[in-house]
Amino acid sequence: MSNELYENEKVNLSEQNVGNEVKLTNEEINEKYKKGEVRIITEQARYPLSTIVNMVNSEDYILNPEFQRRHRWDAIRKSRLIESFIMNVPIPPIFLYEKEYSVYEVMDGLQRLTAISQFYEDKFELQDLVEWKELNGFKYSKLPEQIKKGIDRRYISSIILLQETAKSEAEANRLKQLVFERINSGGEKLKAQEIRNALFPGGLNYLTISLSRNKYFCKLWNIPEPDETELETGQARQVVIDNKYFKDMSDAELVLRFFAYRQIEQWQGNTMEYFLDEFLKKGNEQFDESVLNSLKELFNETVKFAFDLFGEKAFWLHRKREDKWFHYERPTKILYDPLMQVLANNLDKKEEILAKKGSIIAGIENLHKEKFESFKGRDTNKTKVTERIDVLNDYLNSFLNE
Repeated sequence: MSNELYENEKVNLSEQNVGNEVKLTNEEINEKYKKGEVRIITEQARYPLSTIVNMVNSEDYILNPEFQRRHRWDAIRKSRLIESFIMNVPIPPIFLYEKEYSVYEVMDGLQRLTAISQFYEDKFELQDLVEWKELNGFKYSKLPEQIKKGIDRRYISSIILLQETAKSEAEANRLKQLVFERINSGGEKLKAQEIRNALFPGGLNYLTISLSRNKYFCKLWNIPEPDETELETGQARQVVIDNKYFKDMSDAELVLRFFAYRQIEQWQGNTMEYFLDEFLKKGNEQFDESVLNSLKELFNETVKFAFDLFGEKAFWLHRKREDKWFHYERPTKILYDPLMQVLANNLDKKEEILAKKGSIIAGIENLHKEKFESFKGRDTNKTKVTERIDVLNDYLNSFLNE
């Protein structure tokens, strides 16, 4: 089943070389090292904490809040950072990338910089301190004079990847990806979409983030919907931040998958992760405002169609356990990916399909049973997704032809 793409929507994806090992002699390896190929050029700097407010507000430092994980530090974690400075506990350096001469992107450390800046601006009170309980409830401006002086003389270190590290924008993106992945490998492992979000900013990336807060999408994936405060300020409640899909940006990846799978024929000889990486990069580069607006409307209409047709169980599969079939009470990508494609391609028949809603829902369990081989396991490769699209498309069309 082919999708009818919008004008300028089709992207040209490069193929990945899979499993090709490069054979070099020891002499060639030594020569490669001496030439400085794939070698990061860095310098170090130290910033007094009292200068961080100006840094955060400066146009010379690019601090995109979506650059980092969606997990936002609460007041307790911010307070513990300040307590560490009071005690002179060593703090890991922040990582900057010199995007242009003396213009820097924050690759790692945004939460630390934000916490320091907010503390100096009196935006939170210290709380739940361990060694300095006496300071709980204090904002910066109300701290005892000696404590303030002690904090003011502390520094935060940085490691700067210099612009001359890369000879082209493509090489810069590749090296940023390499560094970002490795500096984050020591702690909690980042999910693929968190890395994409950090490394591939752009119109398509921002669109996936905004659409992941669609109220019908949230209902279907058990994500708390945005409230009025979030809609007005963009600040999500803690219950949203703690949601597993929101926290690691799996929700944004689901939106990206919907757009990418419209061009699934371009998924050639590489992993799904690579396919999504390349699609996001090229989409950021190629999609103009017209394409992005069309995709936005398409997603919103399709996810509402899914909800109107199947309710909150749209992406629930029927499974078999101990010879008994049951409704697996949570959404699955195995059903989400193909169903969204089929519904998107049948939006022009939406009213006709919704008129057969009762019969379509009544037959879903039998479909999952009869096509168990198509929907079993966790395979989300190109062949399986395409097979499931065909199964669901045939199923819907069987009601239209009655």
